[in-house]
Amino acid sequence: MKTPVKLFSCNQSFELATAIAREYGLPLGQVNFSHYSDGEFQPSFEESVRGARIFIVGSTHPSSENLMEMLLMLDAAKRASARHITAVMPYFGWARQDRKDKPRVPIGAKLIAKLLESAGATRIITMDLHADQIQGFFEKPVDHLFASAIFIPYLQQLNLDKLTVASPDMGGSKRAYAYSKFLESDVVICYKQRAKANVITNMELIGDVTGKNVVLVDDMVDTAGTLTRAADLMMERGALSVRAICTHALLSADAFDKIEKSRLEELIVSDTIPSKKKSKKIKVLSCAKIFAKTMHNVHHNKSISNNYII
Repeated sequence: MKTPVKLFSCNQSFELATAIAREYGLPLGQVNFSHYSDGEFQPSFEESVRGARIFIVGSTHPSSENLMEMLLMLDAAKRASARHITAVMPYFGWARQDRKDKPRVPIGAKLIAKLLESAGATRIITMDLHADQIQGFFEKPVDHLFASAIFIPYLQQLNLDKLTVASPDMGGSKRAYAYSKFLESDVVICYKQRAKANVITNMELIGDVTGKNVVLVDDMVDTAGTLTRAADLMMERGALSVRAICTHALLSADAFDKIEKSRLEELIVSDTIPSKKKSKKIKVLSCAKIFAKTMHNVHHNKSISNNYII
């Protein structure tokens, strides 16, 4: 007997999950959420999942309720006797805590990995992890997808002359080099120093951007402080234009205002995190097709490597 496939969504990713289900060719399964007056909530699958392969779509960006929702749904699926339970996490939250960078701090990403497995996840599908080594925190298979599959075709259709790929910090240099290799472009890197999280004290540019159209590449944009400062620096150094590509658009605090007032030509993001509001400078590209194809290949035991561009 063939294992049935069912798709479900956490509340925070309903729009993306609907698009994924449409691309996959299946309707979203029914989930009901009961709420208590103190804020506690309880998900309930309104259809049988016994013996099925189920995919639960939900990004775990703040607030922590988004993570709790995923954990509760995984646990419900496990207790309802689902055969395969895949947590589809377009954005894997808490990933910036991937190591001890000072004494007496947690490794949050490892903790989240263990929580997901304990809750019942038998597989993880995610996109553009903050650090590749997070895959090693899991004892279950992790399919790590790359948003370059949607970003690179968009860049190619822009037909930018004298294209240069840039990393806004040293940590993103590997990602920038991967893009530049595919696009056959130069690379420049920004070196920054922080006083604390989200506070930059100094930024310098390594490389020449004079007369170049620059594309900054990063995995996420939070307060947009790094990107906007890097864009200003590059324009001051003679760049013709500066665009930015960021997979996960957290856009917290006054990020939208910074972007609107910045010298960025365009900020290109995916829909792994639902947009809070619109901006004429922000272009959103959907990753639904990549996830749907990956989920289809996982179910049919096919390779997913053809989803990779870099």
